[in-house]
Amino acid sequence: MKIAIVGAGSIGGLIGTHLANAGRVQVSTLARGATLQSLQAQGWRLRSPDGDLQTPARASDNPAELGMQDVVVLAVKAPALAALAPRLGPLIGPHTVVVPAMNGVPWWFCDRVPGFEGCRLSSVDPHGVLAQHLPPSQTIGCVVHASATTPEPGLVQHRVGRGLILGEAWGGRSPRVQALCDVLADAGFDATHSDQIRCDIWFKLWGNLTMNPVSALTGATMDQVLADPQLLAFCSQAMWEASRIGARVGCPIEQSPEERLAITAKLGAHKTSMLQDVEAGRPIELDAIVTAVHEIGTALAEPMPAISALLGMTRVLARRKGLYPAAGSPAHLAAPGSATPCA
Repeated sequence: MKIAIVGAGSIGGLIGTHLANAGRVQVSTLARGATLQSLQAQGWRLRSPDGDLQTPARASDNPAELGMQDVVVLAVKAPALAALAPRLGPLIGPHTVVVPAMNGVPWWFCDRVPGFEGCRLSSVDPHGVLAQHLPPSQTIGCVVHASATTPEPGLVQHRVGRGLILGEAWGGRSPRVQALCDVLADAGFDATHSDQIRCDIWFKLWGNLTMNPVSALTGATMDQVLADPQLLAFCSQAMWEASRIGARVGCPIEQSPEERLAITAKLGAHKTSMLQDVEAGRPIELDAIVTAVHEIGTALAEPMPAISALLGMTRVLARRKGLYPAAGSPAHLAAPGSATPCA
């Protein structure tokens, strides 16, 4: 099996290092800049509570040099994917499986949801580029339950978690998902074959929806956010709204927001990925995590005052810092002839 990791940051580096170290598959990575230079000079490098790893890496900034793959793991930040997708053609053949190991709502999430036929999520695929270059029929959904950072280019610091949930985009079980789960399990991951991956995606999003933007707005770690009664109540309200939206698109959630936030509290003084991006001056994943939920809720005429307020506040903050496109920018304008937006 040939597997290419697109984006060798924290999650891409975590997956790539363990796969390369296991030696069961041929692993390569598409990277750039200082990360590419580090990988070519020093290979995959990982620091972990379980011990450090370092193993040779095949890395390039040219997809044609890596060639057609059996599996392409997308481990980039959501704002970067639209510009990158058209370049991935040399990696993707008719039988290649694409695995977006990314946060938030993916571009294909509503494709077969009753009432959403023929529309697209303009929040995550404004020009229809992702649907064009990354066929949903070749996509395996993925949810990552792991925390890692990159203290320097090409070096991954693994904090906690090795969970990877994988499943066919439209449910059921398949040999190709099981084969990939077996490879990942052999590399040391807690790989789960899900027959309802959309529900798994929505459930993780349900927690990220509030913690990520609230931490970015306040600069606070998760324990500090959850220690404030008013902020806790606000997060719970937004989660109730998202729970109702999820139920209407086939992704019901049985937990209450309070039960979920109690689990989140156990992570302690943790900085969310969105807060880390704000502090580092990187574009934030607001659209995949919050705007997409708002778009779906708007299409369903579902009341969501808390989500609306959270989206507006975070968007203003990000635009003021230059981390999110300005209103009316090309990034948020639909291309002529593209599918109708959902909302």
